[in-house]
Amino acid sequence: MKRSFIEIDIDNGSKYLDLLSAISKLSGLFSDSDIPYINYRAVENIFCKSFNAHNLSRSDVAYDANYNSIGVGLKTFICKTHGSVEKIAEFNKLSPLLRRLRGIDLALRVASYRNDRILLAQRTYNISDSIYHIVGRRKKELVLFEADYDQIEIDNIKIISTSEKSVKFEDGVNQYSYNISKSTLFRTFEIPTSAYLHDIEILEDPYKVILSFFKDRPIDKRELEAREFVVLPLFSINKKGTRSIFTKSGINQWNAGGRKRNIGEIYIPIKSIVHKSFPHFFPERHVDFNLKLPSGEILKATICQEKGKALMTNPNNALANWLLRRILRLKEGELATIDRLDELGFDSVVIYKVSYTEYEIDITSLSNFQDFQYLYGANIEEEPND
Repeated sequence: MKRSFIEIDIDNGSKYLDLLSAISKLSGLFSDSDIPYINYRAVENIFCKSFNAHNLSRSDVAYDANYNSIGVGLKTFICKTHGSVEKIAEFNKLSPLLRRLRGIDLALRVASYRNDRILLAQRTYNISDSIYHIVGRRKKELVLFEADYDQIEIDNIKIISTSEKSVKFEDGVNQYSYNISKSTLFRTFEIPTSAYLHDIEILEDPYKVILSFFKDRPIDKRELEAREFVVLPLFSINKKGTRSIFTKSGINQWNAGGRKRNIGEIYIPIKSIVHKSFPHFFPERHVDFNLKLPSGEILKATICQEKGKALMTNPNNALANWLLRRILRLKEGELATIDRLDELGFDSVVIYKVSYTEYEIDITSLSNFQDFQYLYGANIEEEPND
């Protein structure tokens, strides 16, 4: 980027700085410290609202926002004098494999997985450049700056230290550490001399301000509305609790027997509980609707099969070209597996309803399906859709 986000914000009326200031002033609701407190979700939402960026934080991909095809990683933390070590990625599903490695082998494997997830986000959202935007916090001020968001230079990795608990390494540009027990990759962020310093005055009595604002103010129900969505897992779970992707149905339907199949013949399974919990979410079977991809492209989609248990596109291989080829990077004839999804850090898709003719799709993680399952009782322990 030629200009920092703060420069862009100031040129456009300082909406971003004003919102950060307003939230910081209310820090007394959560802490007695003179260091401003801002929840990371608040930073993500404020950033996207202020810069009209696409919020990616709920998709659990490498970036938190897409600003004009620039992938933005948003971080907020208390600034340390000699660099702040902050989490940048988790590899919980890959933990059993990574626990067996140590030293340079562990560093190389973690770096490879990290880079794969950056490339996944770039493919999914048509990202051409990337950057970290930092909201640092220290006594009575915010420290705002940008840092590079590059892939780890695998060929330049050098071990700084290693133990049974972690490995610390650098790639000639940045310093990283991987905590084995937490399955978490950290990076050190240094404050540049060009950082923008923004004074914050924390309110002594934030409760009084909140009460004065809401007193006698009617609540607009539209403010409480949220986008309708359903989460569709790309896997099933057997009675032992093991996740797997069926080899002859769903996104591997092209591999089914019985008749000659097109290599791009796939569908996304829709479990019956989704229709029961949200009977009016999707159109009727065989009624076409627009399905917008994260990149902005629009596919023609429809609900198919008995009891509406499949989401397909027309042509059918359009879905395969997006999900199997572009996102999963699978070759023709290569089966989708749960291991591949775990490597990339997602195993489900989320469908947002705009209207009965307009829908949006995005990738998401198991944790989001678990939240969905908890809220709505969705159960994926069902028979395959063969």
